[in-house]
Amino acid sequence: MIYVNAFLFCGFVCLLGQIILDNTKLTPGHVTTIFVCLGAALDAFGIYDKIILWAGGGALVPITSFGHSLIHGALQKAADFGVMGLLMGMFDLTSAGIISAIVFSFFLSLLFQPKD
Repeated sequence: MIYVNAFLFCGFVCLLGQIILDNTKLTPGHVTTIFVCLGAALDAFGIYDKIILWAGGGALVPITSFGHSLIHGALQKAADFGVMGLLMGMFDLTSAGIISAIVFSFFLSLLFQPKD
């Protein structure tokens, strides 16, 4: 059943993004920002953890999980280190994803030429 829930959650996120793209003049960058902020807001109110329990890994794949990771790490470290813990926690949980995106984009930029 967890596979069905994961599929439904990811499908819902994709459906919501496609509806926004089709019916508004927002760019994909705007939609991505909306989903990151939505994931952060859901985690700040404790809702995203319940979604993870329901959808399993399906809730950890979409872009909403990046916002969840940012806020979740920040709140954990803020409890230990105060205000400085906010920044430490954000980069603690998301550093692997950010570094891999930078490294892969650098190497791919060496292989491919941009179009005019």
